[in-house]
Amino acid sequence: MSQAQQRIADLVQSNEVVLFMKGNASFPQCGFSGRAIQVLKACGVDTKTVKTVNVLEDDEIRQGIKTFSQWPTIPQLYVRGEFVGGSDIMMIDVRVGRAAEGARQLSARPARGPDPVHQRSMRVSAPRTIGSPATQPCTCAKSFDSDSGAFAR
Repeated sequence: MSQAQQRIADLVQSNEVVLFMKGNASFPQCGFSGRAIQVLKACGVDTKTVKTVNVLEDDEIRQGIKTFSQWPTIPQLYVRGEFVGGSDIMMIDVRVGRAAEGARQLSARPARGPDPVHQRSMRVSAPRTIGSPATQPCTCAKSFDSDSGAFAR
């Protein structure tokens, strides 16, 4: 294992949430990295708790992360040592998770007015293909618990 691969493995294993991206959470330097941050924020994740690694500052990490994950693009999200995917996969997880959770919530909810918890609106630049953001809760990477504000164990 190369030195860069070892540094990546150490970062992934020693941090609960790691986002390898271009730029940082405060100043993403590409649209896909910006979208990844938007998705995390829309899911209620405090991006200050996410370890971000600016791959533009270290070319060995920039190239090494692609080999490490066997995924060709950046950004890349890891939760508790597990590779989740890039911003495209994060968007799919959110849309599918929101649709499934929304259907479950709607079927379990008694007939009454809308539940204010599920009135959040998610604004991201990807097209919506499943569900309505105004009526479905947000899930991210299938492990974020929006009630407690933490990643599930």
